[in-house]
Amino acid sequence: MLLNAAVSKRITELCNERSISLNKLATLSGITQSTLNSVVKCEVSSPTLKTIYYICFALNMDLASFFSSPLFQDLDD
Repeated sequence: MLLNAAVSKRITELCNERSISLNKLATLSGITQSTLNSVVKCEVSSPTLKTIYYICFALNMDLASFFSSPLFQDLDD
């Protein structure tokens, strides 16, 4: 799996776990809806760490927890 796909799946997974929409996550994180949509649709080849940090902040989690998912094992990048 490519890094951008793993990030996309992780964001979707976290939103589903917390029962929030991408729109709500964009609002909570201060990221524009278009930026978040681009990340989730894998239109961004390498999401910035700053973007992921804002997402983590909005979800009340640290970066280590975000990346602790099995999705980030065996990346193809």
